[in-house]
Amino acid sequence: MEFGWGAHLPILQVIVVLLAAPLAFLTRRVRAAWLIAFIASAIALWIASRLLIQVQQDGVIVYQLGGWAAPMGIGYHIDLLNAFMLVLVSAISTIALPYSLRSIENELSAHSQPLFYVYWLLCVAGLLGILATGDAFNVFVFLEISALSTYALIALGSDRGGDRRALHASLRYLLLGSIGATFIVIGIGLLYMMTGTLNMMDLAARLPAVEDTRTVHAAFAFLVIGTGLKAAMFPLHTWLPDAYTHAPSATSVLLAGTSTKVAIYVMLRFLISVFGFEFSFIGIHVELWLLPLAVLAILYGSLCAVYQMDAKRLLAYSSVAQVGYIFLAISIGSAAGIAAGLIHMFNHALMKAVLFMAIGAVVYRAGGSRLFHIAGFGRAMPWTFGALLLGGMSLVGVPFTVGFISKWYLVTSSLDTYGLALVVFVLASSLLAALYVWRLVDVAWFRPVMHERELQEAPLSMLLPMWVLVLANVYFAFDSDLTVGIAQRTAAVLLGGAP
Repeated sequence: MEFGWGAHLPILQVIVVLLAAPLAFLTRRVRAAWLIAFIASAIALWIASRLLIQVQQDGVIVYQLGGWAAPMGIGYHIDLLNAFMLVLVSAISTIALPYSLRSIENELSAHSQPLFYVYWLLCVAGLLGILATGDAFNVFVFLEISALSTYALIALGSDRGGDRRALHASLRYLLLGSIGATFIVIGIGLLYMMTGTLNMMDLAARLPAVEDTRTVHAAFAFLVIGTGLKAAMFPLHTWLPDAYTHAPSATSVLLAGTSTKVAIYVMLRFLISVFGFEFSFIGIHVELWLLPLAVLAILYGSLCAVYQMDAKRLLAYSSVAQVGYIFLAISIGSAAGIAAGLIHMFNHALMKAVLFMAIGAVVYRAGGSRLFHIAGFGRAMPWTFGALLLGGMSLVGVPFTVGFISKWYLVTSSLDTYGLALVVFVLASSLLAALYVWRLVDVAWFRPVMHERELQEAPLSMLLPMWVLVLANVYFAFDSDLTVGIAQRTAAVLLGGAP
């Protein structure tokens, strides 16, 4: 264990990002606010990386705020699962911030641009807090911090005479998100009523004595539905397409790469770490309804994506389908299945962030994300659409991309539980993904330009982050030991096996 300031790393990464938000607000200058956000995010990434290395070497880190032990005090609990997720969230934020500078200059007014980075920092701080805390009520608090800032980030899509539908999308997400948050806090309250503690480790130790009560079963239902709504689990996904479509492009990148993954993490943490695998999968049989909902999400999301005329909306419905893949893996109810779900959470963040960055670059040059804005731009923006093509190939699951790694582990983990039926379904659904990705390729390269705009490549500050993620999509396909190894060890520990 480290001493000095190094012993406070679990809380420092949240504090640094959280304190950077008012500092960015006070600057009132776009470049200064951006620089503060980038430095804070980079520090959070460095801390998350240190924590991941430390957990791999020394095991679980328990940090008590103020030295107060649970259940009286609030504790941060860092294990392989949330250390892995902390790296993912802080990495997406750090990579996306250089991309955001030119993007929001184009989409937002000068007055709103500093506020954008304030909301961004609050959102990231909330997501990091959700992941790091070991206190159930703190999960709710940080969930609301990230949610409120997300509503503001989406609403900014209506700025500078933009699409007023962004306000409707933000309001819809606020209403549905508030319902989800209410369900979560009710579930936490019921657990506290039965156990007298909010610490997740204490909850896991005390729940077996009262798990057969109706109150605990009701708490389970409230928490699953509440986190399912935040994770855009079908049919609770209705907020996602409008939110991703009408938000500023940089916001779509951040949300697609982090938001739903953190919500799935919260559900997984409650299902397995708090209630326990035996209660959730053997007693309640959560997989009996999780599996059909996942299948419907994949079919519905993929089919809707095929018929969209807006590229951002197409990718939004694709996200509904990809969330379905993650829940499909979790529903297998084995260490291999949960590992497959964790692998796809990481890989999907990489591929979807690339795709939204590419479409955001089109918005920067063409002024919109409708398919007619994209028509003919493949030849004029080869680097942008090269990134889009490789990201789309990863989404389909083409070999030598991280998408193939995801599909491979999903297929292999499902064989023992569901046999060939699920394998055939996964392969068939990949054809639907190929169909809507091909629509983007066809319009970009094989259709004539349908509007009068200057045809030129995106700025370098947008291309570099895009291609960093493209290279990550390829690199982690060839060297998957880090992601696959951590996911498999995490799943084994969650299910009570040796790491």
